[in-house]
Amino acid sequence: MTQWFNLESVLITAYLVVLLTLAMYGFHRSMLMYLYFRSRGADPSPLKNFTELPVVTVQLPLFNEMYVAPRLLEAIALLGYPRDKLEIQVLDDSTDETQELCRTKIEELRATGLDIVYIHRTDRTGFKAGALEHGMKTAKGEFIMVFDADFLPPPDIIDRTVHFFTNDTVGMVQVRWDHVNRDYSRLTELQAMMLDGHFVIEHTARHRSGRFFNFNGTAGIWRRSAIEDAGGWSHDTLTEDMDLSYRAQLKGWQFIYLKDVVSPAELPVEMNAFKSQQFRWAKGSIQVAKKLLPQILRSKDVPFNVKVEAFFHLTNNFAYPLLLLLSMLLLPNLLVRTHHGWREVLVIDLPLFFGTTLSIATFYISSQREIQRHWKPTLRRLPLMMSLGIGLCINQTRAVIEALFGGSSGEFVRTPKHGVVRRFEGWTAKRYRATKTLIPFVEVLFALYFAVATVLAMHAGHFVSVPFMMLFTMGFGYVGVLSLHQSR
Repeated sequence: MTQWFNLESVLITAYLVVLLTLAMYGFHRSMLMYLYFRSRGADPSPLKNFTELPVVTVQLPLFNEMYVAPRLLEAIALLGYPRDKLEIQVLDDSTDETQELCRTKIEELRATGLDIVYIHRTDRTGFKAGALEHGMKTAKGEFIMVFDADFLPPPDIIDRTVHFFTNDTVGMVQVRWDHVNRDYSRLTELQAMMLDGHFVIEHTARHRSGRFFNFNGTAGIWRRSAIEDAGGWSHDTLTEDMDLSYRAQLKGWQFIYLKDVVSPAELPVEMNAFKSQQFRWAKGSIQVAKKLLPQILRSKDVPFNVKVEAFFHLTNNFAYPLLLLLSMLLLPNLLVRTHHGWREVLVIDLPLFFGTTLSIATFYISSQREIQRHWKPTLRRLPLMMSLGIGLCINQTRAVIEALFGGSSGEFVRTPKHGVVRRFEGWTAKRYRATKTLIPFVEVLFALYFAVATVLAMHAGHFVSVPFMMLFTMGFGYVGVLSLHQSR
């Protein structure tokens, strides 16, 4: 009896510790919302405009992007910046037909008077960071703008960003991502919501409250001297953009975020490609935390509130292993909690509800309202979006573990893009696919585990826990089954 009592105490204590830690990250999300609304309407503006426009180099890093590279080059050709002040670098590490497609298109554009150069590397050292670093050696521009292959920058984007550099302390200007294929499928709708939360609420709150925030690897413009002062592009992490951002801000460079300047891009339409992208971002952010967080926390020049925000920002992906651990503790807790009265409900179940569901719901509903999207469709999609986040936790936990214990940064695996925008456009016959792993089988097993746990919870009368069990069942099932189906 004593042994059973001790087991019950250990399980409930472990459950509460994990839950409390997750609640701290939930509170941080709520704090960002508070900072956002406190500064709502405080749109940044440049000190003045340049009397003579500076030279800008636009870098386009590519690797096997045959379906989207021509579309990108056509969009770049429409940039409304003076031709004598604009240089385009196509940094192509491709090993397939993308090379010939780019060369043909570039010759066509060069004939129109556009200063566009094709730079091909046969050695992918440093992956994207290496390509950007290589391009900078011959770049003409005082300012460097970067676009990934799936982006469609608007013609006025340079004019709306470059004048912020009349302030000599500004090192980088980032614009908001939008999504050309938001309505392609349920998966792209959910991804768009998740990214909108990051770009509408998080980035704006961090920028306007004086916290550090990061360049997102694309749709941003750098002062060249800021890159060089921060130590240049480094490829010892998978998120070279976040790494450089924090190093530059530690050097004192100011970053600007423009929520109302938008550059559309294509979302992954395949679950495995989406998971590959999320894996890279999660692993890279933890690598940056290992590399730079000690330096940030020790710095005497960084204010305490900035240090706190940097800690939560860089360690945010630790929530995934915690969520996975919480999921494994749910059923054992239900089995040992034989006396399930209102005290247990108030202490255990309701905090889970308010610490997760409520903060997430208000966060994403607010982000959609801020960009004039109706709240009702958002509300309908929230349960599946929350389930998607849960279903990703096995994939993301693997990323965190590799970042913590892996000896090298790992290979930069680019996210396959297929150039599909409208619903009727197919992608299954396209060449690029994400790498297959055994993770989807584990996700399906977790879905079956939670289906059984849901039945047991109902049988034992733990009705307050049933909705959470169903979220876990739906999340692991959706991610696992769709991954297996699409990998075929």
